[in-house]
Amino acid sequence: MIQYAVTYPQRLPSGLPPLDLAKLGTLTFEAPDEKRFPALRLAREAGEKGGTLPGVFNAANEVAVEAFLAERIPFPRIWGMVEAVMQKHSPHTSPSLDEIVQADGWARVTAKAELEKRK
Repeated sequence: MIQYAVTYPQRLPSGLPPLDLAKLGTLTFEAPDEKRFPALRLAREAGEKGGTLPGVFNAANEVAVEAFLAERIPFPRIWGMVEAVMQKHSPHTSPSLDEIVQADGWARVTAKAELEKRK
């Protein structure tokens, strides 16, 4: 699905065999453990509140993941940085495109400041 969205209107070969759910057999699903994976709670909160908050969540997450990949923070600190940025944001409920872009920029600057503060 993601590949189709990214390559639309073309369809590129994925190199993977088709998924046959009948052959796969039984699938088991469990409720997500938000205590173990706190970023799930943050993502859900951003989606429920909407407005500019999902963009802020995404931008802060990108900065935090980049810091993790550069070995500047440990993996568990990612969600803490994202949460701190989200808590500082005052979301616009029906944002224009410009407000979304501004919120993204604000979140990146704020996440970088949060990163420096937590050294």
